[in-house]
Amino acid sequence: MDTQALTLALPLIGWASHTALLTHRLATARRDPLTGLRTRAGWTALAERVIRRHPDAVVLLLDLDDFKNLNDTHGHAAGDFALVVTAERLAAWCSRNGIAGRLGGDEFVAIARQAPDLESLRRTLDQPVAYAGHRLPVSVSVGSCRLADLPVRSLSDALATADSAMYAAKGTSGRRGPRTLNR
Repeated sequence: MDTQALTLALPLIGWASHTALLTHRLATARRDPLTGLRTRAGWTALAERVIRRHPDAVVLLLDLDDFKNLNDTHGHAAGDFALVVTAERLAAWCSRNGIAGRLGGDEFVAIARQAPDLESLRRTLDQPVAYAGHRLPVSVSVGSCRLADLPVRSLSDALATADSAMYAAKGTSGRRGPRTLNR
């Protein structure tokens, strides 16, 4: 390659490398490093699109029950493993009908394009996790909100309603099942 062509090509190579690096960093920032699920920002962008296209979408907020006790009893590595398994189960349950994400800590979020079978979700998530020769108890409180039930279809209102429903599920005695609250 002659000197003039090289001189012209170097800035282009630099910009291409820089663009590839920025694209990789953006993709990494939108994925939770532990679970591989979308982060709040990555999930929110996709959830907003689902809301525009699917008027019957349902927003779910999920929280692992007694997660602090699991960490304190079995260690943080066991807690991380329970989070990863829960994320895998939630992602598999969402598969073609929705999008899963992790808000942080032991909180997860999902949006389903159509009314989901919340009982099957609970059965899927409320299974012990095998870790280091132990069966770790895992249960998840689930709150949901159908967007069609809101006066104004907005993600923030749906999340707030699902959050209230999730805490109502945590507060019920006995088996913690999925709850739906409507405004």
